[in-house]
Amino acid sequence: MSNRPTTERVFQIFRELNRTPRPSHHEGRVADYLCQFAERLHLEYERDDENCVVIRKPATPGHEGAEPVVLLNHMDMVCVGMNDALHDTVETYVDGGWMKARGTSLGADNGIGLSMALAVLESSDVVHGPLEVVTTTNEEDGMTGAANLSSDFVRGRRVINLDSEDYDTVTTAAAGATLQLHRIPLQRSAAPGGKRRWYRIRLEGGLGGHSGVDINKGRCSAVVPAWGVLAAIYNEYDFDVASIDIGEANASIASRAEVVLTIPSGAGAEMVKAQQELMNQWLREEYPDDAGMTCTIEKCEAPATVISRTAFEALMTVLEQIPQGVVKMSSTMKDTVETSNNVGRVVTEEDHILVSTHTRSFSDTEMERLSSDIARVFRENGATTEVVMKAPAWQEDRHSDFLRLTSDTFQKVLGWRPRMVAMHFVLEAGFFVQKYPGMQIACIGPRIVEPHSTSERLELKTVDDIWQVLLEMLSELAK
Repeated sequence: MSNRPTTERVFQIFRELNRTPRPSHHEGRVADYLCQFAERLHLEYERDDENCVVIRKPATPGHEGAEPVVLLNHMDMVCVGMNDALHDTVETYVDGGWMKARGTSLGADNGIGLSMALAVLESSDVVHGPLEVVTTTNEEDGMTGAANLSSDFVRGRRVINLDSEDYDTVTTAAAGATLQLHRIPLQRSAAPGGKRRWYRIRLEGGLGGHSGVDINKGRCSAVVPAWGVLAAIYNEYDFDVASIDIGEANASIASRAEVVLTIPSGAGAEMVKAQQELMNQWLREEYPDDAGMTCTIEKCEAPATVISRTAFEALMTVLEQIPQGVVKMSSTMKDTVETSNNVGRVVTEEDHILVSTHTRSFSDTEMERLSSDIARVFRENGATTEVVMKAPAWQEDRHSDFLRLTSDTFQKVLGWRPRMVAMHFVLEAGFFVQKYPGMQIACIGPRIVEPHSTSERLELKTVDDIWQVLLEMLSELAK
């Protein structure tokens, strides 16, 4: 009986991965899974201090002299819709040719690519040269795994990166990115008494999505209407804020927000309640393609403390001054965003307000300028800034033999050639080509729609197609 893996086995591995919680910064358990996978197959592996894992498999007999090939993926996922990302698992189901998750993000980014790589390792019938399966950590929230790899961790120089979401393309360039965490100091004081009303303002139901590839799709970041509601009230009345909780992940467009505030009873309180209808009307007019985003304002119980007025005013100032969304479209790449900035999260902590900004650009110079300007605005308003990640932009030679082989393989297997595209998301490729001179990278993958959101879904047929392309590429490279 042949042991050659099918996509059925790929999906079995994917379901196994989804039973192991794997949010960014907490990949220890999934790294354990990968090491145990290698041990079961009696394959050589290494695990570094960042929990990155490389598993090495010898060439198919007769192909030992072929150039080594690297299959690259990351093991973490953006956990949206989970009550406890450290313990909740992903429950998948199939609906009309698509795989989806119940109430959470699916983790196909990048779990399905990793599942393909592991299925290749497990097979005794796939023809390939010397093989390295490299799986990095914290790709979604800082890329510290790739940034800290040792110079001898990866031996191969031809890389098939399975972290792609556009099935009919080969990604040949990716934007660079700077992820910054800004902290506005705050003091807390006892919640005021007297005749007051407490309200919970909720914005929810937005599409959210990937803060790179979805940034130009007319979606509503909950940061924007939350600021609008608060600004409308602030311009008319004094009030106190107890808590702010906006967004789900640094790399996502915020799909939800919750603010708890208090205002003296009377006209001001009635004005707050009236904002619900005004905001919903504005959302329908401003974001017709994101019709699910709604605003509700309800009375709530009084919390114990409120935050200092100076911290709140500083937050309102910086959110007004820094850009959100598309900053500049490319003049050389049609319909492609060149530079953008996304505010992923705004959260009141015990002694500060945390604000995350994700700045992307195909120009490293422009990315540096914009991220520095954003940090300056925060600094001028009393905040500190931590640079969590600075990933360089990357561009492959579209005329290389490796990309020509990739295109030829699509033509041979599927009967059509993929488009060579530049994508406004960040890939680890920038780190890899800097760290490992002479490395060539082709990024391919099945169709994943709405990554980083509860609407994330994976088209099953495209998994079959990319699987066949991958196996044929490995066979060709083994020659």
